[in-house]
Amino acid sequence: MLNTLKSIIGASWISLLLIASILIGAVLGGRWPDAAGLLGDQVDRTLLALIGLLFFGVRFEAIARVRGRLRTVGLILIANFLFVPTIGYAIASMLLPAQPLFMVGLMIYFMSPCTDWFLGFTRLAQGNVALGTALIPINMAVQLLLYPIYLQLFTRSLVQVQAGMIGDTLLHWFLVPFVIAVTAHYGLRWLVGAERFHSLLIRIDQAIPWVIALLVMEIFAAHIAVILEHRSVFAWILLAVFVFFVLTFFLGEGISRGARLAYTDHALLTMSIAARNAPLMLAVTMAALPGQPLIYAALIIGMLVEFPHLTALQRVLLGQRQRNAASGMTFAGPRSSHPFSRRP
Repeated sequence: MLNTLKSIIGASWISLLLIASILIGAVLGGRWPDAAGLLGDQVDRTLLALIGLLFFGVRFEAIARVRGRLRTVGLILIANFLFVPTIGYAIASMLLPAQPLFMVGLMIYFMSPCTDWFLGFTRLAQGNVALGTALIPINMAVQLLLYPIYLQLFTRSLVQVQAGMIGDTLLHWFLVPFVIAVTAHYGLRWLVGAERFHSLLIRIDQAIPWVIALLVMEIFAAHIAVILEHRSVFAWILLAVFVFFVLTFFLGEGISRGARLAYTDHALLTMSIAARNAPLMLAVTMAALPGQPLIYAALIIGMLVEFPHLTALQRVLLGQRQRNAASGMTFAGPRSSHPFSRRP
């Protein structure tokens, strides 16, 4: 009960933080354009800080845990990088055909699985956290590699991208910060020891929502006029995100039942499908597609709905677990004894 309350408070806090950053940015942009201009000038620095923090927290040695679980990992990757983007494209193209920039923003939001906070909700849902940890570097690498392909495949002529621009962006904005962050990660862990380094990672995880909020405030302060011109579209974006979450939930249920996954893997699959990697995709998109505030706004609006949804989803999964325990069954029959099927 206490963990559930903490998850609800945490999800609500992050959503409220993002709403506050939007409102503050909007007020600053509307009333004090000069101050808003100064904030807009800081976007690149904030963006680099966010990218560095996201990369710093990734534990690449966790990939070794995938051994022996290739079937489950394969199902999750196929769901996240094939089925989910297809569903997202169908929803965005059906609900926002007259708003191509918002449609592109939604598609970018839909196409990339989360690489950080989904693991916390997986833990609260008593899912397979050990395997989820191994998925984080895999998800991050795959989505960065697929980003230019998806952008060309799903957006076609909706946005104009110069030849080689995305490749150059990924090289200069992400490869260099990646090398620096990973070097700092393993260097500091060696210098300060595992226990102190774990405490540092916790503090960095706590800092990331604040850096995202600062970036959101800067975006809205610098572009509030053009964003407000399209405020009537926001309700359609919220509807699209809601429909996406409903359909992907049923996708997770169908895959889990069809593959007869144990509950812990079912919970991991469901959370991985539901949680999107909006922070990293916002950073990638701002670097690859500069000067597109409507695309950024769609990504940010998706984040507002995601945390309450993950909290509700955690309760649904725990309810399923209780019913399965009462009947003595999981999707795969009697509970698995594999070490990765239990919480660490």
